[in-house]
Amino acid sequence: MDVLKSLGHPEEIYNLFKFKMGGCRAVMPKLDYESMSQSLRTCYMYLNQTSRSFAAVIQALDGDLRHAVCIFYLVLRALDTVEDDMSIPLDRKVPMLNDFHTYLYQDTWSFSESQEKDRQVLEDFPTISLEFRNLAEEYREVISDICHRMGVGMAEFLEKKVGSMKEWDKYCHYVAGLVGIGLSRLFSASQLEEPEVGWDTDLANSMGLFLQKTNIIRDYLEDTKEGRAFWPQEAWSQFAGRLEDLAQPEKLESALSCLNLLVTDALRHVPDVIAYLARLRNQSVFNFCAIPQVMAIATLSSCYNNPLVFQGVVKIRKGQAVTLMMEATNMRAVQNIISQYSQEILHKVSLSDPSRDETLRILALIREKSQASDVPVRSQHLSPVYLSAAMLLAAVSWQYLSAAATQAQGAGDMQGQ
Repeated sequence: MDVLKSLGHPEEIYNLFKFKMGGCRAVMPKLDYESMSQSLRTCYMYLNQTSRSFAAVIQALDGDLRHAVCIFYLVLRALDTVEDDMSIPLDRKVPMLNDFHTYLYQDTWSFSESQEKDRQVLEDFPTISLEFRNLAEEYREVISDICHRMGVGMAEFLEKKVGSMKEWDKYCHYVAGLVGIGLSRLFSASQLEEPEVGWDTDLANSMGLFLQKTNIIRDYLEDTKEGRAFWPQEAWSQFAGRLEDLAQPEKLESALSCLNLLVTDALRHVPDVIAYLARLRNQSVFNFCAIPQVMAIATLSSCYNNPLVFQGVVKIRKGQAVTLMMEATNMRAVQNIISQYSQEILHKVSLSDPSRDETLRILALIREKSQASDVPVRSQHLSPVYLSAAMLLAAVSWQYLSAAATQAQGAGDMQGQ
């Protein structure tokens, strides 16, 4: 039960309760599906099926930008599905990746041989490409260009591993930095944001790299078990003969040193993230961009110096995620969140960690960039009496409301029938 995982964090219990009672609508207003064409409704269905993290914030975007970003996501999801599918031989996959952007203008192109879980976006690609062609020209140009560049980059890394730290940056640029650049160009094309948001590709690239590196760090065990290697060899070879050796219990000290080195490298993008978010003016665009970033720094804080990275997947609590989602709606709040998790990482830095000096330097820079002097930092400590009462009340109320909601849903279904 989600509420039990947040015991000891009463603010999370409160926000879970508030979110369940409709507070989510402040961040994610309900979408009007009735006014959409059947093909566009199908695209949003695929969006909800294939994206756990981005579907909600995409649907909260304003105006026609919402549809453009939805289609952009599905096109790149289809491209990514081709890259991930190990059943497609390289002599077929490489041309598919290089040419994928051309399929956007082919009415009937589809691919029905994929074994991946998101294969429906390839099997029904004509529906997605139809809605792509229905977009305004300025949106189509961006999506096609990014799809082309990403496909070429993915093809480049199919037959080589991520070696140096520079190659790590390059790989992350292809699979995520280009997404940040494409989204920024869409924001400016919609006129919801100023042209400079789309022009400044360095900041946009950093937005994508920070998210991608966080995912790569978190997913170490899952990736290595499936034969995928995304941690750069330049980093892990300092501590082990093989990447998978880091999961061995006797290698824990070396594994944590490697982990902390990569977390430190990811953190260097945070000052750019702060600068990027400070430029945004549209509320829906700000929420869309800020929420994944604060989730990422919370995840990095959980991963830093954490042996569980080598035993499973480290995830933030649902109550924690809901709290971040509901709070990260303005720049000062985001600065405070970044500052809070940076402090958490700071308190975990070991005197003997090889990356200690660089970690401290980057954390000091983040602290400087994230200062909001007149905004109080959220309190993390409440009295034991209040804490116990709040947890008990929230747990009982949660159970009652869940039961009541289930009964109401059942009555509604019966009434509908």
